[in-house]
Parts: sequence; C-alpha cells; structure tokens
Amino acid sequence: MNKKLISNTLFFLISFNLLGQSPLFEHSEKFTRQDSLRGTITPERVWWNLTYYHLDITVNLDKKFIHGKNTVQYKVLKPHNVLQIDLQAPLKITKVIQNGKKLKVVSEGNAHFIQLKEIQKIGSINSLDVYYEGNPKIAERAPWDGGFSWKKDNNGNHFAATSCQGLGASVWWPNKDHMYDEVDSMAISVRIPKNLMNISNGKLRKTEQHKDNTTTYHWFVNNPINNYGINVNIGDYVHFSEKYNGEDGLLDMDYYVLRDNLEKAKKQFKDAPKMMKAFEHWFGKYPFYEDGFKLVEAPYLGMEHQSSVTYGNKYQNGYLGRDLSGTGWGLKFDFIIIHESGHEWFANNITNKDIADMWIHESFTAYSENLFLDYYYGKKAAQEYVIGTRKSIKNDIPIIGQYNVNSEGSGDMYYKGANMLHIIRTLINNDEKWRQVLRGLNSEFYHKTVTTQQVEKYLIKQSGLDLTKIFDQYLRTVKIPAFEYKIKKGKLSYRWKNIVDGFNMPLNIIVNKKSLQIKPTKNWQEITINANDIKVDINFYITINKI
Repeated sequence: MNKKLISNTLFFLISFNLLGQSPLFEHSEKFTRQDSLRGTITPERVWWNLTYYHLDITVNLDKKFIHGKNTVQYKVLKPHNVLQIDLQAPLKITKVIQNGKKLKVVSEGNAHFIQLKEIQKIGSINSLDVYYEGNPKIAERAPWDGGFSWKKDNNGNHFAATSCQGLGASVWWPNKDHMYDEVDSMAISVRIPKNLMNISNGKLRKTEQHKDNTTTYHWFVNNPINNYGINVNIGDYVHFSEKYNGEDGLLDMDYYVLRDNLEKAKKQFKDAPKMMKAFEHWFGKYPFYEDGFKLVEAPYLGMEHQSSVTYGNKYQNGYLGRDLSGTGWGLKFDFIIIHESGHEWFANNITNKDIADMWIHESFTAYSENLFLDYYYGKKAAQEYVIGTRKSIKNDIPIIGQYNVNSEGSGDMYYKGANMLHIIRTLINNDEKWRQVLRGLNSEFYHKTVTTQQVEKYLIKQSGLDLTKIFDQYLRTVKIPAFEYKIKKGKLSYRWKNIVDGFNMPLNIIVNKKSLQIKPTKNWQEITINANDIKVDINFYITINKI
C-alpha cells in the first residue's frame, strides 16, 4: 500500500477509536491493525454503498477447495479510487475485473485494496468481479470457531456447511466484511456434485445440470442481508414443506434434512410453526416473507442464517437434551429451532452496526426463549425460565465489546442481557405495552443496522422510563447492583451499593403480602413498614444484603 493511503487510514482509525469508546468499559484486551482494518468503517469502505452481490462458486468436496467469483455492485457516495474488499487467508484473490479491465490489488493481511482506474461519479452504480480460490479455513468448533465444516453423513455422503459469525464471512468468500452495510439483494450460485443438494438463503430460482455430473443451485435473496447470515449447506438432503398463514399472508416454510432423518424431522420441526405464531405475536410479522423460512440440517449445532436457519440439535428438546435453566421448562421446546429462529427478528431484521453491540442480537433472542414459553405455558413459566438461566452468568467482562476492532463483549450478552430485559418488562408492568415495545422495535428498525444508542433511546422513549443507568449498569460494567437494607423498630432503611454513579432503578418489594415499589439510591432512605422483614421481587437481577 502507498504511504499516503497508510497515513490517511491510520489517522482515521485512531480518531475513530478515540471517539467511539465509553469510559464505563472495563476491557483490557489489546488489538492489532488487522483488527482495526476489519472492524472500522475505513475510508476505503465509507465512500461506497453495497447494492447487490452475485456469489458464484464451485465447491470441490473431495479436495475441500472452492473457486469462483463475487460480483460486487455498489453506489458511489463520494469520489474515491480505492475500494476495500476482505478475504481471509489461505484463500487468495486471483484477479479483479471492472469493465473488462484488470485492476491492481494491494493487500494488507486480510484487507485487499482495489485500485480503481475509472472515475467514480457520485450517484453512479458500478460493479466489479472479484475472482478467488483456495482451501478455506476449516471450522474447528462450529459455529463458534467458524469456517467450512467438512463432514460425512452415516451413508458416506459429503455433508458440508459454512458458519462465520464473529470471524466474518470473508473466511470463505470476498466481500465488504463489516456489519454496518448490508447488501440490498443477492444471488448465490453453488456448483456441486449432482448427487447432492446445496441449500442457501432466499428462494431457489433454478437448478442447472452440467455435463461433468455437477449441478448448480441458483438461489436469490430479495431482502437486505448481513454477511455472516449468508450460507452454503451441501448434503444428501430430502425436502418437505408447509404453508403458514401469518401476519403478512402465506409464508413458505421449507425443511431440508438428511435422508435418514426425515421422519424424526417431521415430528421435531412441528416447533417451527409454533415458533412463528409466538414470535409474530411478540415481535410482529416475520421480516422476510419474500424469501421464505427454512430449517436446514447442518453438521454443527446451528446458526441464525437469514431465511436459511441451520439445525444440528439432534432432534431433541432442550439444548442438546439439556435444560439451560434447570427448571424443566427448557425441555418443553427445541432450543435451536426457537433460539436461532428468534434471530430472524433480532440479528437479521435488526442488525448491529458494530459487533461490539452484539447484545442487540443475543439478549433479545435469549429473552425470546421465555417469550415462547410465555405464549404457550404462561407468564410464570417464562419468569422461572429466565431466572433459572442466571446460573450461566459469569460477570467476567462487560456485555458491550470494544468498538471499531471487531470485538464481541461477554457471553453474558445472552442471559445477563435477557435478565436485564426482564427487569425492563417488570418495570413497565404492562404486558401489552411490553409487546408493543418489542413489535415497535422491529417496525422502527425494519431491515436496518443499528447502534446500542439507538436501541436504548427507543426503549427509553417507548417505555416512558428512565432506563439510562440500568443500561450503563448491566451492559457496560460487570457490577451487579446490591440492595442493602435493615429493619429496626418498624423502620425499613435501604440503599443501592456496587452501582454506577446515578443508578436509581426502582425496586419492587413485598411487605405483609402487599407489593410496594421503592426507589433506592446510593444514599440511605427510610420508610415505616410495621413488619419484621420483607421479600424482594425475584424478577430483578440483583444481590440482596440484609444488615
């Protein structure tokens, strides 16, 4: 890369990082320039907006090798002559073509800077073809450590799939690998041996037979889609389907499973329409009617790929047969069907701009598990479930990660985040209003990428509650509020400890079997209760210290 380009990029990254970090964070991880090139909206990304991809690849399953091209169509927002495309080693870009001309590519690790020859006029729609090939990274622990999973089914047939959240879609195909810019629509063409099927996102437009005993499956996604949500699933699949009469009309619900698992799938996948009914109730219409909904068996646990949700929960309820809450309620549903499908609303419809805000995906979706229970088994079951998941909370690092370096926060974004949302629901104290808040989120931010600040602002406005310090406490620190109290001569004295400055969360207590809301602060307060003790509402995730 030329020195001027390096200098400009470094200045941009340093400035952006200094401005983007909150002083409440307690992270100490160190990051490299590669982290910044991956996680920042660099000058070589910001000037163009994605409009369309056509990923056209051939997969050689015996050699674990892929080759092909990605056509990248984009709209010019401001003049520039360098465009960043991301692709991770050991894959290699072999050439880039625009309007029949081969372009120079300057690579720095996984970031590849394409030197454009033609003037990029504001408002113009341009495209280029990025050709690539190689043996993509093998997923060691999919979906957490992603890449390609290369397996065989029980009959010796190839069984392969992609998963790449966090690591990034550039682990297996070249793209603008940052969450802030979703492509408007996308074609996916995958050529494989003719005895197998490839299932990807959206609707199947056609299959194309070739003389070399291969078949190309052509899929098309009508809606905006995030990069990690795009997938390839290759196997000896069989297909069954149904129509769901939902909020936006008839929805195609398609299921692709390995041949030997058809009968088990027909029984287990009955949770899918149940999920759709519950989540359309709580969150609003399924966001991708044009692309349909699919469950696709995969050689790993599962992932929320948009309109192509992958499934590997071994056709059993719970999380691989376990109840994560320890209450028994977690065995009332197939965890992967419910959780990963919940991401269609929170992750695929509403997507974080920066992976540091991944709690927007995981906290709401973890909470969707008990909303599913609420719909079918009642509010008490839902409360017991979410409270039961607290045993998984580690309070190791803050839920929000560090910005502009592709850094996730704590895994507590699942159940600590879900319990924070449960507190908000408890404070709203109106289930229909809470439902409208959740539906409003999916309407307000329909098919959009968002920041934590946008979600916080929306929840504060629509709830009518000052939730600012609750967000600061639970998302930005590892501190759990401690409610400290003492009772003497019929007087209850109480305060908050272990809190951020200004923390003022109301708290429900029970005195003589009657519910009462108090408003503790860091300072001692006192009320008359004429009782020897109190009970604290268990729906609040706090610690309690009687002195």
